[in-house]
Amino acid sequence: MTNSISIIVPCYNEEKYIASCIESIVTAEIDVQNSEVIFVDGNSQDQTVAIIESYQERYPFIKVVPNPQRFTPISMNIGIQASNGAYIFILSAHAKYAPDYFRQLVDYARQLQADCVGGVLHTDVKNQNRRSNAIKKVLTHRFGVGNASFRTGSREIKAVDTVAFGCYSRETFQKYGLFNEKLIRNQDIELNKRILNGGGKIYLIPEVEATYFARENFTDLAKNNYGNGLWNLLTAYYTKTLSSLSLRHFIPLLFVLSLLLPSLFALFIPELWWITFLSLGSYLALVIIISLNLRDKKTDFFYLMTSFLVLHLSYGFGSLVGLLSVVKKIVKGEK
Repeated sequence: MTNSISIIVPCYNEEKYIASCIESIVTAEIDVQNSEVIFVDGNSQDQTVAIIESYQERYPFIKVVPNPQRFTPISMNIGIQASNGAYIFILSAHAKYAPDYFRQLVDYARQLQADCVGGVLHTDVKNQNRRSNAIKKVLTHRFGVGNASFRTGSREIKAVDTVAFGCYSRETFQKYGLFNEKLIRNQDIELNKRILNGGGKIYLIPEVEATYFARENFTDLAKNNYGNGLWNLLTAYYTKTLSSLSLRHFIPLLFVLSLLLPSLFALFIPELWWITFLSLGSYLALVIIISLNLRDKKTDFFYLMTSFLVLHLSYGFGSLVGLLSVVKKIVKGEK
């Protein structure tokens, strides 16, 4: 097998981030004679495609492929089917990659005979201000995003259940299939679980790094995490299993339910109000303590508190809507 690589980047309205993504790829340690970069665009309405095309003049190994259906898993599959590399990277346009990202992951994929390998994902923001720095801190804290190894890192190479922006051998897709196009979110988690269930191997390589650029305002943060929460239950419904998700994915839903259900039943049994107050009070106390510990000169207590609240409540309410959608589909007999 050769070391030829195909880099697949789904994109939609990424004009603020696409240039730094491309720069990190074209300046990386790759053999341009054996590499291709395929941007699959979902009908962007901004300057995303124009920016990519401006790079094509200097880097002919860059391609743009349209995806009229726009959804991310469809873009991923379009890119895979249009690619020729022995190793296939599935990346985000919202990120940039270390110079050795591609070389190192291909080397480790071969050494470990792995189906997929990935590095550690660091979170940053493009525009530094007190609000965006607060969001960044929350999105890098265990209380904010859980204990996923690709976020928290590792001291050594380790087998994991999923990675971000992974490097797959072409045989992986031939053996385990492509991304599930029903899943607007979680399609990478579901594929990686499918690989593990089939006896495949996925490894985290801690010395390999990428940087993901977070949303920088509360509206975008809420919208993104609402979608993440929404697709937790929908992912379970479409795949007919919970195995692709972990307990951490459902904690925000449990928190929201601990507020709503006692409040609803308290209309008939007033004593149940204390459950709502206990849940909310415990949560706020923990958020206050963590926010006080995280504050520094680059951010403040108010923005940190708000970031935690927006992150968890939007995710939790998204999961609740997803749960109601699943119930509705089951009642209607939809598949």
